[in-house]
Amino acid sequence: MPRRSTRLDAVSVEAGGPPGQAREAVGLAAIQAKSEWWVANHEVHSSQVAGPWPHDDRFIVGFRFDVTMKPTGHRFTMEEMALYTVKDGKIVREEFFYSMG
Repeated sequence: MPRRSTRLDAVSVEAGGPPGQAREAVGLAAIQAKSEWWVANHEVHSSQVAGPWPHDDRFIVGFRFDVTMKPTGHRFTMEEMALYTVKDGKIVREEFFYSMG
């Protein structure tokens, strides 16, 4: 009988899907592509990070960014919380919480 893989693909979940993208990215390549899209479309003027706040196999980190959306030139302050889940010393899931309004 073939041996089953115990490898888990990491998952990144946004509160809302980026334009033209799914809300959930599964696997390292998809998560890297999402990150590359974000960097290519935003200019970060400043950032603040708070935490981490651990709880069992999870931890939360808070972020605040002063950012400009490059395609529109719209500058705004973005605040979000990220919940990370860890398994075997690696982050296997990240979930981002922020206002959609």
